[in-house]
Amino acid sequence: MSKLVIVESPAKAKTIGKYLGSDYVVKASMGHLRDLPAKTMGVDIEHDFRPEYIPIEGKDKIINELREAAEESDFVYLATDPDREGEAISWHLKEMLYLGDQRSKRVTFNEITKRAVQDGIAHPRDIDLDLVDAQQARRILDRIVGYELSPFLWRKVKRGLSAGRVQSVATRMVVDREKEIRAFVPEEYWSLEAELATQTGGAFTASFYGDASGKVELKTEAQTNAIVEAVTGKPFTVSKVRRGKKRKNPAPPFITSTLQQEASRKLGMTPRRTMAVAQQLYEGIEIGEQGLTGLITYMRTDSLRLSDEATDAAKQFILERYGEQYYPDKKRVFRTKNGAQDAHEAIRPTNVTLTPDDLHPYLTEEQYKLYKLVWSRFVACQMSEAILDTVSADIVSQGYVFRASGYKVAFPGFTAVYEESTDDAKQSDTTSGKPLPDFGEGDTLDCKKLTPAQHFTQPPARYTEASLIKAMEEKGIGRPSTYAPTISTILARDYVVKEGRSLRPTPLGEGVTELLVDKFTSVADLTFTAHMEDELDEVEKGKMSYVEVLRRFYGDFEAALQQAEKDLEGQRIKIKDEETDVICEQCGRKMVIKSGRFGKFLACPGYPECKFTKPIVEETGIACPKCGGQIVGRKSKRGFPYLGCSNYPDCTFMTWDKTTKEECPECGSALFRHYDRETGETHLVCYKDGCEYKKFISKRTPRKTKAQKEAEAAAAAAAAGETGAETAETAEEAPKKKTTRKTTAKKTTAKKTTAKKTTTRKTAKKAEAAEGEEAPKKRTTRKKAAAADGEEAPKKRTTRKKTAVTEEEPANAE
Repeated sequence: MSKLVIVESPAKAKTIGKYLGSDYVVKASMGHLRDLPAKTMGVDIEHDFRPEYIPIEGKDKIINELREAAEESDFVYLATDPDREGEAISWHLKEMLYLGDQRSKRVTFNEITKRAVQDGIAHPRDIDLDLVDAQQARRILDRIVGYELSPFLWRKVKRGLSAGRVQSVATRMVVDREKEIRAFVPEEYWSLEAELATQTGGAFTASFYGDASGKVELKTEAQTNAIVEAVTGKPFTVSKVRRGKKRKNPAPPFITSTLQQEASRKLGMTPRRTMAVAQQLYEGIEIGEQGLTGLITYMRTDSLRLSDEATDAAKQFILERYGEQYYPDKKRVFRTKNGAQDAHEAIRPTNVTLTPDDLHPYLTEEQYKLYKLVWSRFVACQMSEAILDTVSADIVSQGYVFRASGYKVAFPGFTAVYEESTDDAKQSDTTSGKPLPDFGEGDTLDCKKLTPAQHFTQPPARYTEASLIKAMEEKGIGRPSTYAPTISTILARDYVVKEGRSLRPTPLGEGVTELLVDKFTSVADLTFTAHMEDELDEVEKGKMSYVEVLRRFYGDFEAALQQAEKDLEGQRIKIKDEETDVICEQCGRKMVIKSGRFGKFLACPGYPECKFTKPIVEETGIACPKCGGQIVGRKSKRGFPYLGCSNYPDCTFMTWDKTTKEECPECGSALFRHYDRETGETHLVCYKDGCEYKKFISKRTPRKTKAQKEAEAAAAAAAAGETGAETAETAEEAPKKKTTRKTTAKKTTAKKTTAKKTTTRKTAKKAEAAEGEEAPKKRTTRKKAAAADGEEAPKKRTTRKKTAVTEEEPANAE
């Protein structure tokens, strides 16, 4: 009995295949196979928002291969990812491959290990139509907003813009933070520190706290100087010493948002890159004799739950590696927030005994660092608390109180493995974290130095990618699968730019946000968007109809769109150019940033009187290995980024490589990260004349060039031709395979598997005539192929301009 298992990616298919017997065939769908049409709305709003799904362009070959494999199999397991998007992909597969309930089932697993895969196959289930409805509702919402609102922005602001439920709110959060920063009025304040020493020479620092009445804020220089004059040359006496113990618990295991935040803070990885590398670790890495091995659990999750098997394994590992004192009295259980999908687990290693050091030889640097982060956090979350001995002392002079505090580690506990970082951690005062010398109440101290310092209150910090994800999660904006794509989208659309690690809104982002806030509450309002996410969760639980959610949204949205069109009839919103500090070399004006066909450039605002322009140069802070000038980032005429020397044209050094922070151990020059397309190898290389230093970093299977593919195809054709004329003659005489099923593509919703076709009568007749006919030959036109498959033929291209619609894409498409 042959069985077919369908997953999304070839890497996942390869890993799963080794855990199943020879009677299983594992194939990949390469993500979604059908979607809403790209050039039309694809949603019949008048008939309960019925979606019109069509095969994705370029997926015909995969669809045909999967149909053939399904027909040749006795049973099909749909093993796509265990979330909304994965459930929807399985449902689409079932519809497109004409699989009934008797021949197919859904299987899921949170990790790709032998035990998990075999257990999933042993416990198949029906497709969860509530999950599918939740995904469909999200997809249709995004399509409605993107298809109707984006063209509005094109007409009123600028071509190429987009809007979406989540991306527009994320942009607004960045814009609102920038407004807070601009509106912030700094206030002056002062600090006063005393460098003190005990009679035995132990030195430490104490900060001014107040007086006998309590804490006193130093607001002015005069107030601070008065205290300095009062205590200068006077004795300092220890008035009170407080000693205690502080217990610190480990952070919970990672979920999607916290993994993205921590990888950004500790590893400098973008959320999108974090998810891409995590996907590799989840789907499987070649590990010596073990072969392909899934190293972490599914990485799109908001659940803190850990399986009993995982916590038991962690306990055994901790006891053996660190000892009994490092394991708490009982295993730690972390509470998952309301609304999380608790059927999932937190992100953890699949095998805790595979330490980062054990796997280092088999992983790229990115894979190693991310795996180490996941592994360390998981192990630490099951370890004992850290215990600190704390001490705080009040020191008095002339009635003024100075305070010193410090601690020392009594027992490291989980900190022996891992400590969580914070994105906006404030500098602790100078006494924090340092043990204080031994002294007691009544002891007299020597004051070595008094240091007053002026300060000003600081505005709230700009969001980083990490802190924006944290804020989105706290406010209920988006879900695990949307955080990374959302940030990538608002950066790509030029609504937001990165300055270092910080996110700053552009004038375009501010202008579009102002328009949306004014005219479209249902799109740009944080509370409304969070409420929509809650309603989608209710659909997923089967407590709400997705049609009801769509109706509630669409009524207000359509009314707002019509009102906005009326209010702005004949108007076009002008977006202010972003001014820079670069001075025009011809007229002396401050240049502005413009966007052209191949990216951004600097232009004089005096155009057309002054037409001076120049490319935007990105400083790297790295010296040129040829002449000692500065390496700067430039863009080619076609918009491709490269590195060159600031002394051009005197120095012509250029490279497509990436910069690094590492220096050559042989000559001290900067090292560059070079990827060889032919070998797939990445090296650190030195380009200084006379130095040939080169260090291997990683290797991956290189992509085949077009020439290589053509050569392989020609070789395969030649090999096939050598089988002899007899074989060829037999092949020609063989009857063409007839289809065994009706191939009329079904246009469906999650709970209704039939729908009226929206094609013209002529197209419908062609589709009906095609039923039961011979399968089309390999080379046919798209229209003929579609008709032969019984699917709706693509509509004839009209002269109307195409409307590119950008929507919030599912994370599984990455």
